[in-house]
Order: sequence, then structure tokens, then C-alpha cells
Amino acid sequence: MRPDLVAKYRHQRVPRYTSYPASPHFTDAVTVDTYRDWLRETDPRSSLSLYLHLPFCKSMCWYCGCHTTVVRHEDPIWSYLAALSTELRSVAALLPDGPVVRHVHFGGGTPTLLPVQGFRALMAELRTRFRIAPDAEIAIEIDPRTLNTDMVEALADVGVTRASLGVQSFDPDVQAAINRIQPFGMTENAVSNLRAAGIQGINLDLIYGLPRQSVASCVETVRQAVSLNPDRLSIFGYAHMPGFKAHQGRIDPETLPDADERVAQLRAMEMAVMALGYVRIGMDHFARPDDAIAIAAEQGTLRRNFQGYTTDESDMLLAFGASAIGKLPQGYVANILALPAYLKAIEANGLATARGYRMSLDDKLRATVIEALMCRFDVDLAKVAAAFDTPHETIMPDARALADLAGDGVAHLQGTRLVVPDAARPLVRSVAALFDRHLDPDGGRHSKAI
Repeated sequence: MRPDLVAKYRHQRVPRYTSYPASPHFTDAVTVDTYRDWLRETDPRSSLSLYLHLPFCKSMCWYCGCHTTVVRHEDPIWSYLAALSTELRSVAALLPDGPVVRHVHFGGGTPTLLPVQGFRALMAELRTRFRIAPDAEIAIEIDPRTLNTDMVEALADVGVTRASLGVQSFDPDVQAAINRIQPFGMTENAVSNLRAAGIQGINLDLIYGLPRQSVASCVETVRQAVSLNPDRLSIFGYAHMPGFKAHQGRIDPETLPDADERVAQLRAMEMAVMALGYVRIGMDHFARPDDAIAIAAEQGTLRRNFQGYTTDESDMLLAFGASAIGKLPQGYVANILALPAYLKAIEANGLATARGYRMSLDDKLRATVIEALMCRFDVDLAKVAAAFDTPHETIMPDARALADLAGDGVAHLQGTRLVVPDAARPLVRSVAALFDRHLDPDGGRHSKAI
């Protein structure tokens, strides 16, 4: 990326657009009663995705931006599992008969930190309460540092099909700087055990922009990661926001790379992973050419949700657990963030909805445009508007802002077709922001564009 573009866009803060509007715009106007009504209105022919948030870790990684808590014993986990079971029953009871679950995702935190018998019981509860398709994808996020053979066996027994392993960096100096010591052999052993158990879908998550990271160490991490032959790789940029995540304050900002170095790291990692046979998916994912997500990208069916890029085409995402966010045709619902308050709400109401957002027709139209840009880097505004029976003029971006992006080579409008060139993919969020009516110009709660 040109140095002048790095200098221009490095301070811009924009959402990651895993949703539109972004979660800071949710309000308490969406309540438990609202969520109940929306669930009752579900079309019996709907397809569902389920997301379960398991907010526990054995130690805190200093780069982490997730909602999680460190636990030293199992009692809090068992209490949480009991509440999660209650929430599952409450939601299932409100749904009509008919909807089929196509995707299940366990996120965290560290889902595999659960007691093995607790995880088995949770999966049994899911299968009891919901119609899970025989070919459903069941995915789980894994910290290789805490994965044991009993849990691997349980994952295979309950039907897990995909595992996403956090790596971040294999550089020992970087690992020390982020409080996550994870030698390559530990990750290699986890991947080997998962495959031996029959779990063939393997994702590895990498991060650039971490303290003490260099272009050379980033490329070496890619080389080591690819040696494990994962189906998919993600390459995310670290967002240093100690004002929102206090533990990030333990990272010395003087050890963080500047914007130019971040771009150099990203570019080097992208070039390295593609040279090793992977294709680029969306903004920050890579996959083997024969992987389902690569095929979806090629066919134009790639989607984006709170888990990032996905093949999931379900009509609804039902989310469970503290801080979990779901998506229904009517809008978004977000659970209480704090763990003690979540447990109390479930005990009192069976649900823990704290806020959300009811989407207007204009919101849905703009969400469709933004998702197309994030997934395909190409959208025909007239075609999208026609699908909503709306004149495309209503969503045409500000002419001056668009001209500015076009002058930088970041986006081009050809008639009503907006295209983001390959070289500008790292700035696609800045293009998507053209259509964001809710965006705060200061963007204080969002990560930097670069």
C-alpha cells in the first residue's frame, strides 16, 4: 500500500462490519419481551445458526479483546452451564416447530476449558432442544495450551467438524510480550490429535501488529502455520484499545509497530500465505482452493457475521451466554455482558437480553451493501436497491467522500457499480463506511482502518 495512503487512513476508526449497525449503536429499547416476540414470529421454514459464548480462560492474554474471565476452579463454569441450559430451553420453547440448525459455533474465552462431562451434556442439550441437521457444521474455538486428549475425544464423539486454533504468533519474544507462551510443538500436537480423532476442518488464527513483532517473524509464523496444512488461515490486525480492555495496558505501546510497519507485516504475511497455495477470502481470511469457503467466495455466496467470514447462509443466528449477540430478521439482540448479572437475569427471566437494535428497511438495505463490499469488494447499488423496492439514489454515497476515495484509488464507481481494487482491500472498511448512517465521525469505539 502506498505510504501516502497509510499516512492518510491510519488514524481513521471504522467498524469491522461483522454487523450493521455496529453494536455500539444498540440500545435498551430492545428488551427480553422484544426478543420473545421476535422468536415467536420465526418462520417454521427458517434455517438457524447457534452461537454459544463460553467466557472462561485459564490465564489472560494481554492482546485479547474478547469478553472473558480467568477461572481457577470449575464451580463458576458449572454455574454458568446451568444458566446456559436454562437459556437454551427458554429460546427453544418460544420457537415454532420446523426450523433446522445448519451451524453451531462455540466461542470464547476458551470453550475447551469446560469440564469434559459438562461439554458433552451441553451438546446433548442442544440436540434435545433443537433440530440439528445431520450435516450441520459444528465448530469450536480452541486454545492448544489447555487442550487435553479427553476433550479431543469428546469433541469427536459429539460431532464437532471444525476446530479454530488460536496461534497469533510463533515468535517466543512476541509470545512473552502478550503473555501467551505457546511453542510450535504444542500447536502441532493439538492439530495432530484433532485429525487423528476425525476432526479434519482446521483453522489457524494469526495476528499482526503485536508487540515486538517484525516482518521477518510474521513471515516465519506463516511458514510454520502452513506446515501444519490447515484448511483455513485468518490474519487479523491487533487493535490496541486499553481504554476498553484494561489488561491491554500491560503491553508497552513503545513495543508496538507503527502504521507503516503494520502494513508491511500484513502485506508480507498475505504474500507468504498465497505463495504457499492459499487463496484470499474477503479481507483477512485465506483457504485452500478446494475448501468450502473458497468455493463460496468464488461463487459469490460468501457471508459475514459475528464469527467473521463464513459459508453460513442461515436466516437467523441465535446467540447464548453472557455478551452473546444474535441476529434475527427483525434485528439484533445482545445479552448482558457481565457474568454475575447474566446469571441473575437467566434465573429471573430465562433470558438475558440487555439491548439490541430493530432494523428499518434502510438499515437492511445498507447492511446488504456493506456485506457485499466486505465479501466481494464489488456491489451493484441499483440491483441491491431494486431487491428492496427502493430507488438506488437513496443509498448513493456522499459524492465528495466517494471522489476522495476514488482519487486515492481505493474505490471506483462505474455507473451504479462500486468496486474496491485488489490493492485496496485492506481499506475496504473505509469504503463500507460510506454507507454507514450511524457512524460516529470520531469512531472512538472502533479499531483503526490500518
